[in-house]
Amino acid sequence: MPHRTATLLWRAFLAAALVSAVGLLPWLSRTDPALTVLKARSAERDPDPEVLATIRTQLGLDDGPLRLLGQWLTGLPRGDAGRSWISGAEVMPAVLQALGASLLLMGAATAVALVTAGLVCVRTLRRGGCTADRPGGTGSAALAALPEFLTASVLATVVGVQLGWLPALGWYGPRWMVLPALALGLPAGAVLGRLLDDLLPGAFGEPWVRAAAARGLSGRRIARQAVRRCLPGLLPNMGLFVVGLTGGAVAVEQIFDIPGLGRTTLQAALAQDLPVLQAGTLALLLLAAVAAGLTRLAARLLIGPALGADALPSLHGPSTPTPRRTLPFVYGALLLGVVALGLPRDPLALDTGLRLQHPTWAHPFGTDALGRDLLARVAHGAVDTLLLALAISAVALGTGVLLGLLPRLSRPLVDTVNAVPPVLAALLVTAVAGSGAGTPTFAVAALAWTPLAAHTSALLLQERATLHVTATRGLGAGRWHILRHSLLPAVLPPVTRHALLRLPGVALALASLGFLGLGAQPPSPEWGLLLAENQPYAERAPWAVLVPAAVFALLGALAVTAAGSMQGASARRELAAR
Repeated sequence: MPHRTATLLWRAFLAAALVSAVGLLPWLSRTDPALTVLKARSAERDPDPEVLATIRTQLGLDDGPLRLLGQWLTGLPRGDAGRSWISGAEVMPAVLQALGASLLLMGAATAVALVTAGLVCVRTLRRGGCTADRPGGTGSAALAALPEFLTASVLATVVGVQLGWLPALGWYGPRWMVLPALALGLPAGAVLGRLLDDLLPGAFGEPWVRAAAARGLSGRRIARQAVRRCLPGLLPNMGLFVVGLTGGAVAVEQIFDIPGLGRTTLQAALAQDLPVLQAGTLALLLLAAVAAGLTRLAARLLIGPALGADALPSLHGPSTPTPRRTLPFVYGALLLGVVALGLPRDPLALDTGLRLQHPTWAHPFGTDALGRDLLARVAHGAVDTLLLALAISAVALGTGVLLGLLPRLSRPLVDTVNAVPPVLAALLVTAVAGSGAGTPTFAVAALAWTPLAAHTSALLLQERATLHVTATRGLGAGRWHILRHSLLPAVLPPVTRHALLRLPGVALALASLGFLGLGAQPPSPEWGLLLAENQPYAERAPWAVLVPAAVFALLGALAVTAAGSMQGASARRELAAR
């Protein structure tokens, strides 16, 4: 009970700190909130001092941020979240309406993600967990690496506009939900499917599988139980996906014109409409707390009494070794080849006579709307994007593992940080540190460790309840010995593979901020900015968008096949030790 009380207090403190930081955003950024509100209300109106003074009086800005925050908090118990500084409308109905739209979209995207995850690991399930001759996962890797905003743009343009099969704009019924749900659910499902596929061989290698087969249970029932066995280790990350699909779907909501919570929060943040921004952030925090509680409860119910009886088998190590693969080297060589061919070229050289030229020998990837060589821009952008993504992934892995070893400290922190959309994180970083090239780096790094910490905590919870750890503890081993020789060897390999799988996602997060104008600025060749600049010309010059997307897919294929090779090497070492 004292531990639960401390955890609740820690969670409340973190939520209060985040809401307070949001409430201080204009003052942290050292901007005049009255001027920002005036521009949001009427961009053409001159910032007359009398007009600004009137706005300050109307909003009570002269009272200071702490008093405004206190007034807003005192109204919450009555269901009053104040009025919008821009429109003057009540905040609570608008935020609840936006939350409802986001929850509907999240539910549809989650259904798509679950189906996609099932398709990703169906071959492993049919083979009873055998990893020999498994496909390299190139298709799922490419799917996971495709930017959500690019998938949304392609679906809206091709399926919605050109073919006219489904509506591409608005939010008026179930048919309007299909395309954005696909754009959000396909990449998320590919990542979840790879994580499940990573755990399945260990589940199929447990003794109960042989006993079930000896009793005549069908392969389908054994496969269902194997999935059930792996779910507790995945549920925390599924909870993170749920919150991320609700508040982090800003780009998709912008493209499809969906009045969701992510888009509402972004618009409020840009306009410094604090009542709306604070209410949206609080809604995301509450959703994160509910999702985390439900997923942890479901995990404990799935594990059952074996968790308390220290009677779980270990999921560490696959049942059979995977063959040595050459695919990671092939994909790595292709990526290095693109970079090597493009680096000697000038990414900023303009030639308006070659605007949107199709691929030729002189320009193998074609040119953009200003006649710049796309091969040069992709290669130069790869250096910055890949190096940043690698550095952020390494820091996220170390931070996630360290905090995951302290679940009472990290779980509330994970839930709170995960409730912050990357866009809002970038705005907070900009407010504190100023705008610049490092803003997206700090914003993504502040969020990238959360799924790894959740994965570490979930695996650690199960591994501590295994028979071999119980036996080691019974022989008198101390905590440090158990951590070094039993827990970390079981937890580090899958979490490291998870971090490798997240590498394209980190690059995508950097690209998403560039796409929304919060990252690198022109004429930088950063990949997200490349996609944003070339998206308007997707119909006329599809190669301008497909080339950066193909490089993203290549990066995803490299990450997934490299993670699979790491799994195979781990299995071979384990068999050699036996």
